[in-house]
Amino acid sequence: MMVHRAFTDLVELVARLRSEDGCPWDRAQDHRTLRPYLLEEAHEAISAIDAGDSDSLADELGDLLLQVIMHCQIASEEEAFSIDEVMDRLSEKLVRRHPHVFDDRSKNMAAIRHTWEKVKEEEGRTTYSLPTILAARKLSEKLGEECVIAEADYPSPEAQEGGKILAAIASAWSRGIDPELALRKAMVHLSTAKRTVA
Repeated sequence: MMVHRAFTDLVELVARLRSEDGCPWDRAQDHRTLRPYLLEEAHEAISAIDAGDSDSLADELGDLLLQVIMHCQIASEEEAFSIDEVMDRLSEKLVRRHPHVFDDRSKNMAAIRHTWEKVKEEEGRTTYSLPTILAARKLSEKLGEECVIAEADYPSPEAQEGGKILAAIASAWSRGIDPELALRKAMVHLSTAKRTVA
């Protein structure tokens, strides 16, 4: 299979970069030093999607894939886990989260979404490990009413301001607007407007 061969070649290439006769910069990296690059590449992929630029998206997804393979290679060197284990876990997770496909259960979209969230909860995923806006969006989904969030009795002025932001996120999400993407678009608009004025 061509995809399998290309992926294997890429994994072997990254292993070579991390080897003793490889690249000094690549060899010096660890999970922590690569964190900003993982985040940066994910955001650049999102920007390519927003721009509708398929050519850039192909490049950015490649950069994102490189980050995944680098982390797997580092973990393999530390004997923590291998890329094979990562793929096996992903396959098992996809089957587990899609009983409507593999167990021939309900294909109702609401039921599918409920099952997905229920399985994630059973897997012990914590909302607070997510980026703040995404975590806030998920919390607002659970709480439902932005007025409850805004009028809550917060313990400090800082938390009170956070409550206002959380309420704004809940308001956006209740109207079908992704707050993360909305914020990105507002920032792009303001940045473009400022350059036009200048």
